[in-house]
Amino acid sequence: MLQKTSHFLRQANFIDGAWVEADSGNTIDVINPATGSKIGTVPRSGTAETRRAIEAAETAFQSWKRTSADHRAKLLRKLHDAIMDNQDALAELLVMEQGKPLAEAKGEVGMSAAYVLWYAEEGRRVYGDVVPSPWADRRILVTKEPVGVIGAITPWNFPSSMLARKLGPALASGCTAVAKPASQTPYSGLAWGVLCEEAGFPKGVVNIVTGSASEIGDELCGNPLVRKITFTGSTEVGKLLIQKAAGTVKKVSMELGGNAPFLVFDDADLDRAVAGAVAAKYRNSGQTCVCTNRFFVQAGIYDKFVEKLAGAAKALKVGPGLEEGTQQGPLIDGKAVEKVEELIADATGKGGRLAAGGARHALGGTFFEPTVIAEATPQMRFMQEEIFGPVAPVFRFDKEEEGVGLANDTAFGLACYFYTGDLGRAFRVMEGLRYGLVGVNEGIITTVEAPFGGLKESGLGKEGGHQGIEDYLDTKYVCIGGLGL
Repeated sequence: MLQKTSHFLRQANFIDGAWVEADSGNTIDVINPATGSKIGTVPRSGTAETRRAIEAAETAFQSWKRTSADHRAKLLRKLHDAIMDNQDALAELLVMEQGKPLAEAKGEVGMSAAYVLWYAEEGRRVYGDVVPSPWADRRILVTKEPVGVIGAITPWNFPSSMLARKLGPALASGCTAVAKPASQTPYSGLAWGVLCEEAGFPKGVVNIVTGSASEIGDELCGNPLVRKITFTGSTEVGKLLIQKAAGTVKKVSMELGGNAPFLVFDDADLDRAVAGAVAAKYRNSGQTCVCTNRFFVQAGIYDKFVEKLAGAAKALKVGPGLEEGTQQGPLIDGKAVEKVEELIADATGKGGRLAAGGARHALGGTFFEPTVIAEATPQMRFMQEEIFGPVAPVFRFDKEEEGVGLANDTAFGLACYFYTGDLGRAFRVMEGLRYGLVGVNEGIITTVEAPFGGLKESGLGKEGGHQGIEDYLDTKYVCIGGLGL
């Protein structure tokens, strides 16, 4: 391990500017998914530690909200620089606990810094309004103010950038935060405590607590000092958090599950579509919420597409993330492998044909072969279930309307992709798909400048773009009367 990486590997909570253990002294082991070996431990915290973090954030909020947007922007730019100065070390730490290839991890850390820099600027553009008054002797102002303490709960698949999307707009708008990183990948979250310290953020502005998801989540949702919950994770957990947050009528932002379709029409550039398919499916071993879950390919090019995708899947280099040239790392844990195996067994039992992969990788552990399943049908489980693994089921369709209908046949609506060479079709399909993100002839579309968020049961609110700061602000109407004009 690099010496710099060791500097960021903190095995304690970050509360009110101090690194502290859990009250009980209990810990959670953190495992390297590539080797199965223990990296270290983090505190198994619960209600009491979370409450102290919230109270520290509330105290800090009283002064932080009065700082200028320019002051906050300068601190965020320092945070951006601290992230980029330590990109290699932070990426290595991310690989150790999450497993993704080092190149992907560096990209994620770079994206984290980009979100911070974007919101350093957006915070300076939180404009209000002066509204023409219907009364001669009154004036109407509309102002934007930070909501207060926010609770941020982040997942294990993008443990750095998912926190950046939440901390960036929160800090820029004048909010303070209590963050709960996933127990499988806590170190990339705790590293933000080190970075915020070094950038000069006051104590209590950012707090990070590890431990029991239920206890920490319940306290964040139930404590009236917390005014907003932002969560990235499963739809099932998101629904519970929305219910619990309703008790104190908090704002909620939910970036939930996906079931991304990827349509390829007869008139598509086939090689471009295959390259996009590999990027949209196998990145992070298929463990992203915007990863393609279902491929729908028009009958005229179906066989050629399957053949080329299978060839590309077989050519991917599987290995530990820190190994040179690795393109696909391990799955996060044994449960993830078992889920993938269940879905493959279900598909092959219903007539699916393995065109590539289909089994655990020769490397053992949680490594899995990049897999392509031909002759997929809507009766198979992955028509409705999120795979979260390197499995590409390919469905056949005949007409455009049929393809769009199949793509929309899900409760989810996060990301979708389609490939066509016809401009009219591009607009028809784009407008027909019920998804928050649409990639047309592109397989990777996420960027800090654009709003990220789903429709239907894939979530509420947006992260990224100028829209991403709105959920951290309250709008206030002020009527000034008695002006004697």
